[in-house]
Amino acid sequence: MIGIDDCMERLMAIPGARSVTLVDGASGLAVAAAGRHDPVDRHEDAATTTDIVRAVLTCPALSTGRTDDDVTEIIIGGPGGFHLLRLIAGDYDGRLFVHVRFDGDTGTLALARFKVQAILAELAGADAGAR
Repeated sequence: MIGIDDCMERLMAIPGARSVTLVDGASGLAVAAAGRHDPVDRHEDAATTTDIVRAVLTCPALSTGRTDDDVTEIIIGGPGGFHLLRLIAGDYDGRLFVHVRFDGDTGTLALARFKVQAILAELAGADAGAR
């Protein structure tokens, strides 16, 4: 298991990572942040991405209907890069998730997904292959 500071450092070391925010999905507040948060600060980042996560999690059209098959990540792509929102499995009071913004020129979606999943599994104290 790794700590929050180490987690932020390792997420920022992924090729193409520009910013990372660890968010308490229950409150919409930033727990921790690293990198360059442009054009919004980490608090606005946390609040607005919480709205996105809540909308996706409560959308019946995005549900498989099975209780054991929750959404674990949301990917948003654009011409300049992509955003990866990944929910953290674990026993927390609120639902924690991370928002990592990647540069499109130096970031690779497949590598980013793999590395983010492994790092967050370590933060949650689980095996990388879990959930």
